[in-house]
Amino acid sequence: MIGSMLPADNHVHTEWSWDAVAGSMERSCAHAVELGLPSIAFTEHVDLTRWVIAPEAKLWRDGARVGPDGRFDPPALDVDGYLACLQRCRDRFPGLRILSGVEVGEPHWYEDQVKAVLAAVDCDRVLGSLHSLEVGGGPWIVDALYGESAPDGLEPDGIVRAYLAEALRMVESTDAFAVLAHIDYPVRRWPASAGAFDPASFEAEYRAVLRALARSGRALEVNTVVPLRAEVVRWWHEVGGEAVSFGSDAHTPSSVARDFARAADMVEAQGFLPGRDPSDLWRRRR
Repeated sequence: MIGSMLPADNHVHTEWSWDAVAGSMERSCAHAVELGLPSIAFTEHVDLTRWVIAPEAKLWRDGARVGPDGRFDPPALDVDGYLACLQRCRDRFPGLRILSGVEVGEPHWYEDQVKAVLAAVDCDRVLGSLHSLEVGGGPWIVDALYGESAPDGLEPDGIVRAYLAEALRMVESTDAFAVLAHIDYPVRRWPASAGAFDPASFEAEYRAVLRALARSGRALEVNTVVPLRAEVVRWWHEVGGEAVSFGSDAHTPSSVARDFARAADMVEAQGFLPGRDPSDLWRRRR
């Protein structure tokens, strides 16, 4: 990694995201300062899809978020509360650049609602995420498609191919986001019974998404939850991708910038370098 400073973390969740029950914007800022991060972006969830919930999803049911039709009712982002907290943290941590943001799930399905949220938040970072697929007449969160209550006939490789096909539709049909988040989202639940995940088996599908993203001038996120494989970043460079954003996808303060040193070394090896400002996205080597 060039220099000693870690990249900016452009994908962090706090108590303002419905699924970050242990999140804290203030403690995430404190941890970012400890790590010496140049900036942190709080990209809280904007989820509008009412997922079909499998019976074994007891945690979600206990949280009273499932309607009588068996669909998940995602809580709306408290925009006023989020913005007030953001300002308190900016006041308390003046040496840390703190960016506003949202992670919008399936933005191509909810164009008008997404526009309204973006107008209210005035985001520095807008991530576009695909968490869902239409299967068996309803939207399922991808995580649940590997489970015992998922619709019949699904195979792990088919789930990944369907995901990348929908990701391509998302990239091509909306310009509501600037960074494509976690292109490898289905890999998080890839079952051990299917053997080791090999991105080369899906190279054509990955390249199609990456090519469309590059044509649009947007950035690819290197998400460190799995983490993203080097092959995908190399393909991103080969199809003309210009920018890389780093995201821990942290839902707890201790996960901020997780594995960023390794990720930065990998991204640099694939031909991307830090920008002039430490808070900038990384750009392709000229």
